[in-house]
Amino acid sequence: MKPIVQISLDLTNIDEALETAEMALRAGVDWLEAGTPLILAEGLHGVRALREKFPETPIVADLKTMDGGYLEAEMMAKAGATQVVVMARAHEETIKCVVQAGKDFGAEVMGDNLACPSMVDGAKRLEDLGCDYIVHHIGYDERRGIAARGERMPSPLDDLREVVEAVSIPVQAVGGLSIEQAVQCPDYGAPLVVLGAPLTIDADSFKTADGDLESSLRLICEQVHAKSA
Repeated sequence: MKPIVQISLDLTNIDEALETAEMALRAGVDWLEAGTPLILAEGLHGVRALREKFPETPIVADLKTMDGGYLEAEMMAKAGATQVVVMARAHEETIKCVVQAGKDFGAEVMGDNLACPSMVDGAKRLEDLGCDYIVHHIGYDERRGIAARGERMPSPLDDLREVVEAVSIPVQAVGGLSIEQAVQCPDYGAPLVVLGAPLTIDADSFKTADGDLESSLRLICEQVHAKSA
């Protein structure tokens, strides 16, 4: 799989999400993600607005589904999402329901191993249950809480190679990566590069980060697309 750049629109209003998405696509980003904050704030309306504005662009709905899997996936797929996210810590039946809804409504399923006792086992479980991609994820609260105690902040790069080797489906790494680390992900065998907080979204205010973001994104996209995974 050729490396893909995905921007996580972890924003809280549609207008800013659309503006940021348009800028990101000009810079060369491949996939848009309706981040969890956007889904909480705007729901299906946010996904529909992205689909109407960008009819040909893949859109990930970061639902973080834990229950009611079929209905959640169905609703988002009908709103225009091409990928939906289910959590590895969900019940096996929920994951199966999301996978079935994905088949029924034409959406791929991304399985997120956030907070699994074994991140590798969590990824393998998601693949075994039919997910199309793995999201190898160190959570926002986990990172900030550990850092606040003065301890080393965990990184998804810590065991990314082990996760990639354990599954045969594409992997993306999420959670506190620097720009340099994000660009390195294809070198680890993880072709889906996600740009979100704090790279493009301010991690405290959940607004688009300051600075010449478009130029930075263009440079990142050029570097990632030049790689192979």
